[in-house]
Amino acid sequence: MNDVVICLFAAAGFDKGAQGLAGAGRRLADELGGRLRAVVIGAGSETLTQEVARVADAVTVADQAELAEYQPETCLTALAQLCGGLRPRAVLLANDTYSQEIVPRLAHRLGGGAVGDCVEVRAAEGGALRVSRQVYGGKAQAVIELKRSPAVVWLRARAFAPAASRAESCEVTRAALDIEADTRTRVVERRREGGGESRLEEARVIVSGGRGIGGTEGFETELKPLAELLGAQMAASRAACDAGWVPPTWQVGQTGKKVTPELYLAVAITGAS
Repeated sequence: MNDVVICLFAAAGFDKGAQGLAGAGRRLADELGGRLRAVVIGAGSETLTQEVARVADAVTVADQAELAEYQPETCLTALAQLCGGLRPRAVLLANDTYSQEIVPRLAHRLGGGAVGDCVEVRAAEGGALRVSRQVYGGKAQAVIELKRSPAVVWLRARAFAPAASRAESCEVTRAALDIEADTRTRVVERRREGGGESRLEEARVIVSGGRGIGGTEGFETELKPLAELLGAQMAASRAACDAGWVPPTWQVGQTGKKVTPELYLAVAITGAS
């Protein structure tokens, strides 16, 4: 089949990453001549379902009690059942932590191929799909052809334009899956960022500091005034986060959040060790 499935988690919401995911799925489905199907996982998905229904041809919601909170094994089983029944050409996910964790394992269960951090996805000759991703720190771009179906891919946030709302009505169904809650892992503690700060994935301007800042005080006295002057969101390197100078949610770079702001400043303090 030439259908495209996009997978969204209610906990992640319909942020710019999810909007770009829906846009990429819509364009790929139109290119393949198939339908765009959306799968929404988790409780509290009403708003997300309404938003994605404006773009997709069909939406399947899985919000039963076992999926109320994100558990990797349980959500993976749910997605494998849903996507396996639809038999799509491609399964697309966003760049949230949940999606990145699940993509390679979902591809294995579906018998397909997996690629992450993609900035372009399109149909190729012979039934394959081609995806592009940046390599060598953005200095080059790799084009990968996925010949095994389905292609299971997570997309970089803000690399894809949202899709326009469709006039046609969308079919919304609720799935009743045969799954059991995974008891091998449990949530011990949850910590949330302060409600006043915007997410790094949503920021237009980012000012980032690293080891050269010298410590927590450097972020307060050197970086914060610059960020306030530019109206920027503060971020940090892995070294600064690992040292405990700033929260781990500030981390950007190859092992942190993948961000594509309009302006990105990496600040170093001359003479610092």
